[in-house]
Amino acid sequence: MPEALLGKDVADLRELLGSGERPYRARQLYHALYRQPAREIEEITTLPAGLRRELAERYCVGWPRIEQRFDSVDGTRRYLLRLADGRTVEAVYMPEQVRHTFCISTQVGCPAGCKFCLTALMGLERNLSAGEIVGQVLVLAHDNRLELGRDRVNIVMMGMGEPLLNLDNVLKASRLLMDPDGVGISPRRVTLSTVGITPKIVELGQAEVRPKLAVSLNASSQEQRLRLMPVARKYPLDELLEVCRTYPLRPWERLTFEYVLLKGANDSEADARAVVRLLARIKCKVNLIALNPGPGIPFETPEPERVLAFQRILRRSMPCFIRKPRGRDIYAACGQLRRMSVEAAA
Repeated sequence: MPEALLGKDVADLRELLGSGERPYRARQLYHALYRQPAREIEEITTLPAGLRRELAERYCVGWPRIEQRFDSVDGTRRYLLRLADGRTVEAVYMPEQVRHTFCISTQVGCPAGCKFCLTALMGLERNLSAGEIVGQVLVLAHDNRLELGRDRVNIVMMGMGEPLLNLDNVLKASRLLMDPDGVGISPRRVTLSTVGITPKIVELGQAEVRPKLAVSLNASSQEQRLRLMPVARKYPLDELLEVCRTYPLRPWERLTFEYVLLKGANDSEADARAVVRLLARIKCKVNLIALNPGPGIPFETPEPERVLAFQRILRRSMPCFIRKPRGRDIYAACGQLRRMSVEAAA
């Protein structure tokens, strides 16, 4: 199996090409991979034909292959992408009037085990490489005829997986995505979502180049969080909130807390008031997500009136938004990614 070039930075490419090639060739190759972007080595016409032939003998560019695409009535597209080793992951494209959003995966499956998430039922198969993470962005942009760096594209690492349990590859992918000479996406437009791996949140905050941070809260107390998110046993809520309070935000930045509302489980007005108290000393905003249902999930979606009541209480103290569900009919919404066909999921 040829080695993928995608995921390598300029230093990696310089080492790969060796001392026999002029240093600027690595920069040409880097530009072709991430700015052109080339899908095949033969397309990199800035390199001499002989060098292209040599590279093609040992390497490939490494884009994931579109195995299936499901189109929603609301314009959302869910992609099943096949990787070089035969495993598959999912990514989602959500078009809007002024911007486009790509929801991408960082692992094959997920080890976190959240009780309201379909991906959790898969367990973890493996981490994705930096190239496999970046490759999802390039594939979705190409298939939807978007020019990265020109069209307004937001990247959210909220697909399959817990990004902070694959932090080295996630940070390298982030550097490639945010490099003005690479893919060229602004740091303001890349967000990572975590269930709350506290030591890794600290490590993320120390990174020179990093995505924005979103924390999946989903509970108003440690006891409630334990019932919903097994990770709370190892990383208790009070420790998580302390790490969030001391997280080194950039001047333009707020922490985002995501809260999946589950009917009768965490959606009462008392829960809302408790959340206000928990987040009182953190510069943040809250995104409310009414549960996106799926087979095997033992919770129900709350009524819209309950969601609005929850929002009204939070809005008195902090910015609070209701995330509009996208792609529910094709199992593309938040928490629904499980590599299902629409027919099998129905």
